[in-house]
Amino acid sequence: MLKLKPCLILAMFIGLLSCQKNNVESYGLRLKPGMDLKQEMAQFVSTKQLQSASISTCVGSLRELTIRLANQQRLLHLKGHFEIVSLTGTFADNGANNHIHISVSDSTGNTIGGHLVDGNIIYTTAEIVLLNNKDIHFTREIDPETTYYELKVVEN
Repeated sequence: MLKLKPCLILAMFIGLLSCQKNNVESYGLRLKPGMDLKQEMAQFVSTKQLQSASISTCVGSLRELTIRLANQQRLLHLKGHFEIVSLTGTFADNGANNHIHISVSDSTGNTIGGHLVDGNIIYTTAEIVLLNNKDIHFTREIDPETTYYELKVVEN
């Protein structure tokens, strides 16, 4: 019987021609009540000098939510109790530049999401797993088409 490595099976399944090994580190952290979600993650990435960090998963809750909604300049700030149902994003330049989106639900199940900014205060906990790929480096540069700072990936 032919035995295939799991990554080769996945590569064949999604139509890739090759499967490369990534040099990925994982980090787990727990934030406590009163901590700022974005600030604490950026500080962790900076302290650990992570060059290409991304958020793998996060579960937890907030007592204050502050986000920028799509195509809006004004921030939305809400107080209450919110469950974090999704958190995704990347950290560039050792955490100084990041692009993170969050979705939360309230006590009735209504869900809202947007761009994470400072001011998202932990209610009970935030359990986070960050990944860092040591084979690449993330930076941000002005993109002439979008006119925003966009992710640039540089292979090490």
